[in-house]
Amino acid sequence: MFRRVLVANRGEIAIRVMRTLREMRIGSVAVYSDADRDAAHVRAADRAVRIGPPPAAESYLKIPAILEAARESGAEAVHPGYGFLAENPAFARACEDAGLAFLGPTEEAMAAMGDKSTARGHADRAGVPTVPGVPASADSAEIARAARRLPLPVLLKAAAGGGGKGMRRVTHWDGLAEAIEAAKREGLSAFGDPRLIVEAYIHPVRHVEVQVLGDGRGDVLALGERECSLQRRHQKIIEESPSPAVDEPLRERLLEAARKVAAAVRYRGAGTVEFLLGPDGRFYFLEMNTRLQVEHPVTEMITGLDLVELQLRVADEGRLPLAQSDVRRRGCAIEARLYAENPDEQFLPTSGEVLELHWPHWPHVRVDSGIARGQSVGVHYDPLLAKVIAWGDTRER
Repeated sequence: MFRRVLVANRGEIAIRVMRTLREMRIGSVAVYSDADRDAAHVRAADRAVRIGPPPAAESYLKIPAILEAARESGAEAVHPGYGFLAENPAFARACEDAGLAFLGPTEEAMAAMGDKSTARGHADRAGVPTVPGVPASADSAEIARAARRLPLPVLLKAAAGGGGKGMRRVTHWDGLAEAIEAAKREGLSAFGDPRLIVEAYIHPVRHVEVQVLGDGRGDVLALGERECSLQRRHQKIIEESPSPAVDEPLRERLLEAARKVAAAVRYRGAGTVEFLLGPDGRFYFLEMNTRLQVEHPVTEMITGLDLVELQLRVADEGRLPLAQSDVRRRGCAIEARLYAENPDEQFLPTSGEVLELHWPHWPHVRVDSGIARGQSVGVHYDPLLAKVIAWGDTRER
């Protein structure tokens, strides 16, 4: 097993990864920008290395600085967390080229599933249903023609996108041209790619995803589904497992579909296959997140598994440390995210100092936090501060 792991992230996810490292008696290395010099994740690590000034592009997104920190600290592996470089194929390749184990999927699997159009193709070939639509294009006229072949409403989505960026719903054809140009501009600005996918808009719909774990050779475990339908601006707020809308026959079909998608790209490590669940019980492949999800604790609470430990063991041993028959799910878990946002300003991110902080110390309640009393919350990074997760033997409890 690795002796020292660098966590290429900050905040609650960095601290959460370090908790497992500590339990496994593996040394942890934090990286920090000048804005995070006194942050909680820096104090939680065995060692910390400065990587640059506050802007993420000059610190947490700067691959050479992170590789130098790993070399300087003697780290043997890198855990990317979520966000920042976690789904960047170039970072995965750079780590491997530097002789570091990357605790995530291969560069090839990440590239295959990172593009929505390519991911749809893999799902189609695996026999997993996808939302009716057409492949990606950057040609506005071609996009418009494709959209008009579908019934209204239609959804325009950035091919390289995520988090709701570059997404527009079209309910009247006279607004199509304007929506196409707006979505292309946003996709280009956020992801450097103006290509759009056109899909049928399914409504009402639930967002249900499946946690998977692969060995990189085609063997994949499905650890259960999560319900993530409570969102704002296409950002998740509340997540739970199991989904209250999924019965056992549907669950088995969802889990099998997720295994097929992940196996199609020989997925390695922890990942999530996301689906849209329609009111008629039909589900459609949406995308795959090639990283540890923010909401992974709800799966951990109902299975008793530590997903970070499983990531480490897959990377170290090159095989799955358990079989599908070993996966047991019990009870229900719900996660609520805590954001630094101002409800009087349409929930826009806000900054300030943490003046008071009191966490619940109750049975079956878990808090994954990246903040401490007296800490300043700045404007440079994601406003997610912490997560509160509760488990009960029933959903009502």
